[in-house]
Amino acid sequence: MALREIIILPDKRLRQVCEPVKTVDDQVRALMDDMAETMYDAPGVGLAASQIAVMKRVAVVDASRDEDEGERVKNPIFFANPEITWVSDEMAEYEEGCLSIPEFYELVERPAGCRVSYLDYKGKNREIECEGLMATVIQHEIDHLNGVLFIDHISKLKRDMVVKKFSKAKKRESAA
Repeated sequence: MALREIIILPDKRLRQVCEPVKTVDDQVRALMDDMAETMYDAPGVGLAASQIAVMKRVAVVDASRDEDEGERVKNPIFFANPEITWVSDEMAEYEEGCLSIPEFYELVERPAGCRVSYLDYKGKNREIECEGLMATVIQHEIDHLNGVLFIDHISKLKRDMVVKKFSKAKKRESAA
């Protein structure tokens, strides 16, 4: 396992649609392991492969809130080729953030529940029904795989301000 670099807005790769995984083999599992290590180190509750500049439909999520003597109990769920097959009519608002848009948080409204089909760590077809935080996180990560960022769900004014801020920071960094 290895920590991977998380790419930051305005990196254009964050806007690319990821390619499906043909099979979950050792190479994909190694990617999943690296993604989990990177997500926990960040720390975050989800990570899409596109956030580490790997354009494959792979995501890892751990929305569990369990702690054991002050330490987070790790319970990652690995997704290859995740697809939302159903969403609830009921909506829910959560304050979202993103490892690729550090230190910016905003309320986002999404379906309160969803069903997702995917291939698991071993390549088996699975389906999971999610609600609450887990539903929000998996929708956020699937958005990444489709080249969509959580800021696309907020007002154009706020989104433009965030993009401008990160673009300026990138220019300052490049000039240094």
